[in-house]
Amino acid sequence: MESLAQDLATMVRTPLHDSHVAALREIGVERDWEAGETLQEYGKPAQTFHYVVDGGVEAVDPRTGGRYGDAYLGPTQFFGEISFLSAGKAMMGARCIEKSRIITVEREPMLELMGRIPEMSDIVITVFAARRRRLLESGEASLTLIGAEEDRKIRQIAAFAGRNRIPFRSLTLGEHEAEAVAHSCNIGAAKPAVIFGKYDVVSDPTPSKIAALLGLDMAVRDDRVFDVLIVGGGPAGVAAGVYAGTEGLCALVVEDLTIGGQAGTSSRIENYMGFPTGISGADLVWRGEVQAMKFGTQFAVPRRVRALERRDDGVFCATLDDGEEVCAKAVVVATGVQYRRLPIDRLEDFEGVGIYYAATDVEARYCRDTDAIVVGGGNSAGQAAMYLSRTARHVHVLVRGESLASSMSDYLLSRLEADPAITIHYQTEIAGLHGGDHLERVTVRDKAAGETREIDARAAFIMVGAAPNTGWLSGLVKLDNKGFVLTGQAVGRETPYETSHDGIFAVGDVRAGSVKRVASAVGEGSVVISKVWEFVQD
Repeated sequence: MESLAQDLATMVRTPLHDSHVAALREIGVERDWEAGETLQEYGKPAQTFHYVVDGGVEAVDPRTGGRYGDAYLGPTQFFGEISFLSAGKAMMGARCIEKSRIITVEREPMLELMGRIPEMSDIVITVFAARRRRLLESGEASLTLIGAEEDRKIRQIAAFAGRNRIPFRSLTLGEHEAEAVAHSCNIGAAKPAVIFGKYDVVSDPTPSKIAALLGLDMAVRDDRVFDVLIVGGGPAGVAAGVYAGTEGLCALVVEDLTIGGQAGTSSRIENYMGFPTGISGADLVWRGEVQAMKFGTQFAVPRRVRALERRDDGVFCATLDDGEEVCAKAVVVATGVQYRRLPIDRLEDFEGVGIYYAATDVEARYCRDTDAIVVGGGNSAGQAAMYLSRTARHVHVLVRGESLASSMSDYLLSRLEADPAITIHYQTEIAGLHGGDHLERVTVRDKAAGETREIDARAAFIMVGAAPNTGWLSGLVKLDNKGFVLTGQAVGRETPYETSHDGIFAVGDVRAGSVKRVASAVGEGSVVISKVWEFVQD
């Protein structure tokens, strides 16, 4: 299956061409640096691109203050990581280990140069992405989580970081390393905690605090008026971000939880063109996010739009969940749909500690050596069952109807039926949830037989229903009776993505009548930008 990037250890490093270096000199500053001098501090905004002409630079591990692994950069190499594209905060520092000559280029002119020289951009982006992959896979990231297996808040942060491809290491309470880290941070005996770098303990940690710590929401603090505000970071929203950037539009994508949306929870997508071996939804959309950032599109996560209004001057202003406001000349609604919450007693008690709405590697670890339950009959539920069967003792798929033929792809249904680690229970539903601090058992009801049984399970995945996220539109656009946004001919518009309100467009699953597929969402997000551009230019 395709990964999110090339393997840094095995890829052949291609240095920048002499003409690329000459272009860097034209827009940057070339000077000598002394041994021990700091190029980049971890936790500070990554605003500068550093190209080594002579000498040597090392990446600094914020947990130890020493060199990060074998990260030595010599002549013709450059320092940086994906956070440079987003103007986020550096996840590690850099310093000279000997007298060095370095070309430094500020972020904005560097992105403009990369846009003008695609061959150069290809090299830089490939290396940046490979470095992010190494950080993700090494388990040596600057963000440390202790106690995710026991604490709901830490588990939420692990899910947030994992789905947004933020590197972190997870330590289990009771193990030696967790005790050592707790002691070094002066928090006493190991307890659930979030630590950035070596000593910085995050008090009352939340995904929003982690995003702020890493600079993932810096764009919303900008007072400028964007050309287009894209609300929703699923396939449709990210595709719109890519094409907005290529058209020269100043764009901001706001996502309330995870870049990737509902598609990002899919462990394997096999029917998306161009990926014959499949790719996870999170990796697919992360590639799109990087692509969009290359063209200057900015992202803010996790930020929820609470309300939308249009000022007298025609500018749209969105109020975020913390009261901050972002404004734009046009709005693309790409908020998709979310799985419905089932009317089950104690559901809320176990959300995050046994009840989940995504099946990624973060959640899969909690299924080891226990049964897992997947509720739903769509492709996402089927892929979740296949993925969880690798770690769970057994996977039970609960389906409300008598068949999956009309809701699940045939190739996937065949695999489920052939897998001895998976059992499909038709006309079956969850009747009860049991446990203390976390889910321990689930009661299921066979409606056809009129019988109930208990399954020892620490994880149940709810993947049913499709409720559109449109309440924040504040009545500005017309919706159908299910809450989906009406567009095109249904509201007297010429193109299928225009809503009833000038300047507001809708794409992807949130649009009434759309085909609920990743490829369709990407297509709609790509096409809509031509109409957005026309509106903004008028």
